[in-house]
Amino acid sequence: MQIPPERLDQITNRFAELEARMASGTLEGDAFVQASRDYAELEPVAKIAAEVKGLREEIGGLEGMLSDPEMKKMAEDELSAIRQKLPDLERALSVALLPRDSADSKPAMLEIRAGTGGDEAALFAGDLYRMYERYASDNGWKVEAVSMNASEVGGFKEIVANVTGQGVFAKMKFESGVHRVQRVPATESGGRIHTSAATVAVLPEPDEVDVNIDVGDLKIDIYRASGAGGQHVNTTDSAVRITHLPSGIVVTQQDERSQHKNRAKAMQVLRARLYEKMRDEAQGAEAEARKAMVGSGDRSERIRTYNFPQGRVTDHRIGLTLHKLEEVLAGPGLPELIDALISEDEAKRLAALAD
Repeated sequence: MQIPPERLDQITNRFAELEARMASGTLEGDAFVQASRDYAELEPVAKIAAEVKGLREEIGGLEGMLSDPEMKKMAEDELSAIRQKLPDLERALSVALLPRDSADSKPAMLEIRAGTGGDEAALFAGDLYRMYERYASDNGWKVEAVSMNASEVGGFKEIVANVTGQGVFAKMKFESGVHRVQRVPATESGGRIHTSAATVAVLPEPDEVDVNIDVGDLKIDIYRASGAGGQHVNTTDSAVRITHLPSGIVVTQQDERSQHKNRAKAMQVLRARLYEKMRDEAQGAEAEARKAMVGSGDRSERIRTYNFPQGRVTDHRIGLTLHKLEEVLAGPGLPELIDALISEDEAKRLAALAD
């Protein structure tokens, strides 16, 4: 997809204008913060645009040298090198100019729930959580558990965690859906392969200004915590259940000793779920744009299978199979899957723009 020359000029001129404003020393407060944000977002785009513009100008100059017998061979060689390099740069620029998801830069709420498969599903949910922990660590992100319901045999019936860092949601958003595992459980004496599943949801975590919650819309119940979670759980009325009446969303939190901390964590989860609901409604109104995405993001969609007997992982949305299951679950192999999903999404959105 070739970017018109006037669009390149627009990008480079806008960046030069921002540079001048930042260097002027006249910006203060919110104006400086906004200009800094705009500058940081535009800088990588402007850099590619400048390279594309420079190479196009070089082509024009070199083509003019082809009529000179002494310069023709050198010009042909340089033209060949530039024409090989330019399409990749132009595609990179097209990708950089794609409409951005406003949530891409946000942290994320990661929710993993054991599905069909009983104890084996809970163990698999634990495997997935550790996989994302390692992936987050490799990216320099921080993972903090918000709430968890541990299984008696290990793993989790449910775990919710907050993932913070640079570009978390942009990388993690295609992980939402049903993850299926096929393996022989340690407790299976007959060596039969069992199929279990866990559901993953990745929700962008909004700022408070993104979601306005009216206190009058909340029903808050305080009760005594119960179940696994330490010796303190039955001693105080510290557990919190918050019901958002307009949407019917219910969030419970009992992991902390403090009612105040449980309430804060419950509000954090509620805000993320309300933000997801708002985004779903907005995307529903833009159904055609949503179709261009990889997968629907529906939590009931089976997206990936981890087959232990064959040592493979298959992502069903893009038909990609990697025979490196242990490496994927250990964390280092996951980027190959995530990067392939992001590339496929970019390709589909570029194709949609070209139609």
